[in-house]
Amino acid sequence: MTNSIYISTLEPRSGKSLIALGMIELILRKTTKVGFFRPIIQDSIDHKPDKHIDLILSYFKLPQSYDDSFGLYYSEVNHLMEQEKLDEILDKIISKYKKLEENCDFIVCENSDYVGENSAFAFEINVAIAKTLGCSLLILGNGYQKSLQEISISLKIVADAYREKHCRILGIIINKVSSSDRKNLENHLEKTYRKNNYLFSVIPYDKKLDSPRMKEVAEQLKAKVLYGEKRLNNLVFNYLIAAMQMQHAITQLQDNDLVVTPSDRGDVIIGALQAHQSTNYPNLAGILLTTECELEKSIGRLIGGLSDPLPILWVDTYTYPTASRLQTVDSSLKAGDIEKINWSIELFDQSVNLTMLEHLINKIEVEGITPKMFTYNLIQKAKLNKRHIVLPEGKDPRILKAVATLLSQDIVDITVLGEKKRIERTIQSHGIQLDINNLKIINPLSSPKLDDYIKTLYELRKHKGITLENAKDMLMDVSYFGTMMVYSGDADGMVSGAIHTTGNTIRPALQIIKTKPEYQLVSSVFFMCLGDKVLVYGDCAINPNPTAEQLAEIAVISAETAQTFGIFPRVALLSYSSGESGTGEDVERVKQATILAQKRRPDLLFEGPIQYDAAVDKTVAAQKMPDSEVAGQATVFVFPDLNTGNNTYKAVQRETGAIAIGPILQGLKKPVNDLSRGCTVEDIINTVVITAIQGSDN
Repeated sequence: MTNSIYISTLEPRSGKSLIALGMIELILRKTTKVGFFRPIIQDSIDHKPDKHIDLILSYFKLPQSYDDSFGLYYSEVNHLMEQEKLDEILDKIISKYKKLEENCDFIVCENSDYVGENSAFAFEINVAIAKTLGCSLLILGNGYQKSLQEISISLKIVADAYREKHCRILGIIINKVSSSDRKNLENHLEKTYRKNNYLFSVIPYDKKLDSPRMKEVAEQLKAKVLYGEKRLNNLVFNYLIAAMQMQHAITQLQDNDLVVTPSDRGDVIIGALQAHQSTNYPNLAGILLTTECELEKSIGRLIGGLSDPLPILWVDTYTYPTASRLQTVDSSLKAGDIEKINWSIELFDQSVNLTMLEHLINKIEVEGITPKMFTYNLIQKAKLNKRHIVLPEGKDPRILKAVATLLSQDIVDITVLGEKKRIERTIQSHGIQLDINNLKIINPLSSPKLDDYIKTLYELRKHKGITLENAKDMLMDVSYFGTMMVYSGDADGMVSGAIHTTGNTIRPALQIIKTKPEYQLVSSVFFMCLGDKVLVYGDCAINPNPTAEQLAEIAVISAETAQTFGIFPRVALLSYSSGESGTGEDVERVKQATILAQKRRPDLLFEGPIQYDAAVDKTVAAQKMPDSEVAGQATVFVFPDLNTGNNTYKAVQRETGAIAIGPILQGLKKPVNDLSRGCTVEDIINTVVITAIQGSDN
């Protein structure tokens, strides 16, 4: 997975563009394969591009398309949220992000200012996106015209909220801070967050970056440019409404003022022009004329005779409505404004501790894979090498709902077992969006393959005393029929158990398909999809009291399963003690299993015996097993017996709200997987996809 940073703001207008420019400039010094991504952007108006994306792509000439640079439009998000489809929002964003990730070593993500119903919702959706994409957070605050206390309070609230959501915070940057407060704020940040090892930087307020140019004022007010077209790049620091006599107005002039006055005030116009030329008064940005009155010809003739006049704009609205509109003029960084872009990068370099930032970026570790990214990768992998899965329980509406999704997304080919008329009634009565004519259905009783299957099953099991009649009776059971389809190559895998017991599903597989030559037993794993990572638990469903040799085999095959599904295996063989701290028969069995696993696969990481807390918590690991490459960061957990494993996975599932995908069977020559009788449609979809991937690897 590509390393990434998610720039997350405390509020709008915090200066995300400045930070994105500085970050990308820094990273480009190390690698050219850098990407920029915005999960949600404003809907396009008049086909204009998103300003942030346009700025970054045009300045750095990044080799990515505009369409690859964002996930969704606000309108799409609103539509999906009205239907309570946050998962679909995240899926669509992941899909776009993964496409960009293919060509990048590092991606800078910029958060959305999407607010939906309220700011709390904006925070929640940005947290969900950052965690789903596996990004480290760079928190950006806006210090403009705020006291130290106001900044620290808002920052603490947000930082605490992110930590409560288990987000990885890389650093904190406060932008637009007054020069007089900068040192005090830096001291406060160091005192408050030093123990967290965050980057913390304070960027001073720069009037030049926060000021529009005359051409932006003209464009956004739809003003007519009367004079000074060559000087429309002048920066506007302040607006001066000159409604008083000129001898009084002239005393209020400041550098880079835009003087706003009615078009019939010739005295103010001439006075402003003369003040600008005088060394005793500040340089002005320009003049904005208001009201529907046209400029007097005599004044125009005077201005026209100047060699390089100030920009003079005209709008046909009155002065005070115009002044209100001026407050809304957008002065954000834009593509093509090279001068402002260079100022921004220079200010970032001067204000941010680049050495520490580089150090933290280099230390970013991809801590496993997020659940959403995991399921996305599963679907993409299954689509890449499409397989044929048989589902024996065609009369269950959950199965048919899952089939509708799997077929509509073209993930796998499906055969459903059962009576066509009964299946059709189930589809109609439950309103399932599934065309019966596009669904492959086999009724075992009338299948043309039945006789061949009877003979094959008889040959496989005659040494156990079964007759041809027994074989026919057995194949009337849909689990046996589906298993025989897999054995004979008429399907690549089978998923069952929504109605049938685990025994009904697994027994035919053990009798017909059997284990791979290198394995002695069938075991299982659960993929435990926690809030921000996916762990592998084995064996929580099949083997009650495995021996040391069996535990070693479970550890090895569970590690291989993890690798197959994109999880880097760090295998913890669990016990009630860690390392050499405990003794007893159970501990010795786990210790021996660890040695056997290491001998069998010396290229993989195994640790045992180890307690669960030492396996998952880096602080505990540092005390109990400081030299371990697995402790504190285990991704695969091998339980010493079925009692411990089954209770643990259910406890974690219920207490944390984790999604448990499985049990996924390991060791069979061809994949057969069991469902819980309480399974959801999503459980079925996930299990079918996993089975398809297992079928691709056989």
